[in-house]
Amino acid sequence: MGRVENKVAVVTGGGSGIGRASSRLLAREGAAVVVADLDENAADIVVKEIKADGGRAVAQQTDIGEEDQIKAMIDRAVETFGGVHILFNNAADTSLNAMILDKPIHEMSVEWWDHAMRIDLRGAMLGCKHAIPHMMEAGTGSIVSTSSNQGIAGDLTQGAYACAKAGVIQLMRSVATQYGQYNIRANSVSPGAVRTPAFERACPPEIVEEIAKHSLISRIGEPEDLANAVLFLASDESAYITGHVIRVDGGQLAHLPHYAYMMSTGSTTTHQE
Repeated sequence: MGRVENKVAVVTGGGSGIGRASSRLLAREGAAVVVADLDENAADIVVKEIKADGGRAVAQQTDIGEEDQIKAMIDRAVETFGGVHILFNNAADTSLNAMILDKPIHEMSVEWWDHAMRIDLRGAMLGCKHAIPHMMEAGTGSIVSTSSNQGIAGDLTQGAYACAKAGVIQLMRSVATQYGQYNIRANSVSPGAVRTPAFERACPPEIVEEIAKHSLISRIGEPEDLANAVLFLASDESAYITGHVIRVDGGQLAHLPHYAYMMSTGSTTTHQE
């Protein structure tokens, strides 16, 4: 028996990166998966990979900024596989354009701020809105949403994305509180630096090297690291865990600021003789 055997999962942003790794792992562990992505071709490729491994999956082109498309995504899961037990709200706008337009606050356009909230926060809320009634009917459900360490700690840019991702954490707490009585759980995963296509586009090698210095586990994260956390939260192994945010970041936010310097110099104390 797989860890999510006979469950139905919906994964947004399932065509690449963390979503792709999570879709494939959930399918390998027994779930039927709706792979939802704005890029229909990418979703189709992941579905073919899942089927080649003996799993069950369908692709669903979905713009999470449009409520009717999110509803159609959930309806597809119900019509094809008979319900929804797992929702992984993973999609966000991580395009290069998003990196460029998400400027410091005094330069922020209202249009871009509203776009970030619409995609990165409201999209997760709408996924919950349309999945929860089916979970209530089934008497069980697990919702996992991708936040970000940028939603926990400040940065020099990407303030809109950061605020949206902080909102995702609170959204999951609210869902956990409102629907725990129906045996529906809600948690967030917070990635640090992860080798996704978006990360590779945004970070040149020298920045990657610098980020790795601040990881207690001396490497950049892989999509599979997040997928393993998502699988745990989706499965009954985490049946008593709800309303939490789990940082999957190699310890990047677990230490004091001088950590990287001390590691590079071999120091064990800030005290100087």
